Amino acid sequence: MQGRKILVTGGTGQVARPVAESLAEDNEVWCLGRFGDLAARKALEARGVRTATWDMATDELGEVPRDFTHVLHSAVHRGDGKDFEEAARINAVATARLMTHCRSAESFLYVSSGVVYNRADRTHRYRESDPLGGAAPWLPTYPVAKITAEGVVRGLAEALSLPAVIARLNIAYGPYGHGGVPMILFKEMRGGQPCAVPREGQNYCNLLHTDDVVRQVPLLWAVARTPARVVNWGGDEEVGITDLLEHMSALTGVPVRLDRNDYSRETAIFDHDVRRSLIGDCSVGWRTGIARTLAALFPEYRDRIDAHVDAHKAASSN
Repeated sequence: MQGRKILVTGGTGQVARPVAESLAEDNEVWCLGRFGDLAARKALEARGVRTATWDMATDELGEVPRDFTHVLHSAVHRGDGKDFEEAARINAVATARLMTHCRSAESFLYVSSGVVYNRADRTHRYRESDPLGGAAPWLPTYPVAKITAEGVVRGLAEALSLPAVIARLNIAYGPYGHGGVPMILFKEMRGGQPCAVPREGQNYCNLLHTDDVVRQVPLLWAVARTPARVVNWGGDEEVGITDLLEHMSALTGVPVRLDRNDYSRETAIFDHDVRRSLIGDCSVGWRTGIARTLAALFPEYRDRIDAHVDAHKAASSN
């Protein structure tokens, strides 16, 4: 992608930051965010990204240009877990302001989440047409924020004739920011904290490495349409969270303590037929991606990780 003018919201997040930095090499990229992390803002600007402060709850976009060709909206007000009205209003109004401001764009990509699905079966492969109404005991306002914003994107895509795609993200991870859910879990392991898993079986997900995030964003823009298109967005492989924890333990030597209870953080696995038909497969396997991410964010384990990976390759070739 070259010579385009791109607007990215949520500029320091797990999705937005690597996308912005990569696209800034050949395009004019603007990033909007609260930028509580000043180091991340400076890092973006060092890569040629133009930044502007935007508080979704209060700020309009008067000083921001309108002539963007592509928009990636990943910023979200997750809420405090209690005020559902505030979460719905802020996400709806901010998304409406953004789409109206950028109504002349060629493509608008909204990053939603698998949390919107009514998840009743951890082994079910959720399709884009499955029932919505997700629950998140760890942050009850989050599903409301995402579902509300999805509704705004659907409505304004048609009202403004703005081609749009709603990408329901699974779990993104990689060597940016806090590294995503897998690295949050690894920090718990390092601290000797027990990691919550179900009493029986496992929670499953589709881990998506940021290399694939960066590669696939322009592909998703290319399939935007009116009415808005909905696409599940996750990695090709189905990963059990318990398997993930044990793999990170094997790579680093850090022991994992499993806390089997009824309150583990629920995840979901996706049916990827729609995504595969539109933009193809992913390129980074989860085991390789996790090893690379751990080595990048926790260099003290790099030698052990490299030795483990080499031994696995040798065993596989015999």
